[in-house]
Amino acid sequence: MRGTVRKITLPRRLVADLMHASVRVPFVSLARPLNIRGLLEARAQAAVRPGWAAIFVKAFALVAKEQPVLRTLYVKWPWPAFYELPRSVAMVAIARVEDGQDCVLPQKVTAPDEMSLADVDAMIRHAKEAPIEQVPAFRKILRTTRLPLPLRRLFWSIGLNFGRQRANYFGSFGVTSVAAYGAGQLHALSPGPFVLSYGVEKPDQSIDVVLRWDHRITDAALMAKALNRLEQVLNSEISGELRANRQQNEPKSVRAVAT
Repeated sequence: MRGTVRKITLPRRLVADLMHASVRVPFVSLARPLNIRGLLEARAQAAVRPGWAAIFVKAFALVAKEQPVLRTLYVKWPWPAFYELPRSVAMVAIARVEDGQDCVLPQKVTAPDEMSLADVDAMIRHAKEAPIEQVPAFRKILRTTRLPLPLRRLFWSIGLNFGRQRANYFGSFGVTSVAAYGAGQLHALSPGPFVLSYGVEKPDQSIDVVLRWDHRITDAALMAKALNRLEQVLNSEISGELRANRQQNEPKSVRAVAT
């Protein structure tokens, strides 16, 4: 059957490179509903509601601040070793439409636990709405994606296998979701070491979360504890920040004084 040859676009080439880098990572998954009643109440009352991506990026980084294993990478060069980062670097999957085609590009958020939730949300929204050339993380990765295949493989190998470079290019954890398009669990692939995906809010005030991780780094028991702690952080630190912002934005009452 005679078909039509179509050129692979730059964003699709990036995904192909990403899948090539992910194919040998021994991923294990843990899916669990998290009770987020406190978070939902605080978010409903917020003057400006941050997106779910920003909420999970900061919450996971707060958990990783307490648990160094969530800031640990597996690297191969100059020999296989674990590389612990001093702070988290998130890579957020940003869905965009470029040249009439759907694509996904990674936005880098460094140390989100040290940023306000509003600032994390602003970075993610900027990546969704700004022209590609105005987003540094997009420019950086697409510059490499334009290279011929042998050079791309070399750059990816360097970026993935030296701890410092891996943090710069690929971060310490990823966040992705298809919740904007309806319910469903997403078991995403990446070079690792940790990938968090989330679903839609459910009537019972819970949200489904899937955590995938490189099994070379840690085991399921610690990841189960991490999800327990994530649930607590969502309903405490994140909810508390939303309530504090609401109180700061409320107009102060003025008492009339009779003369």
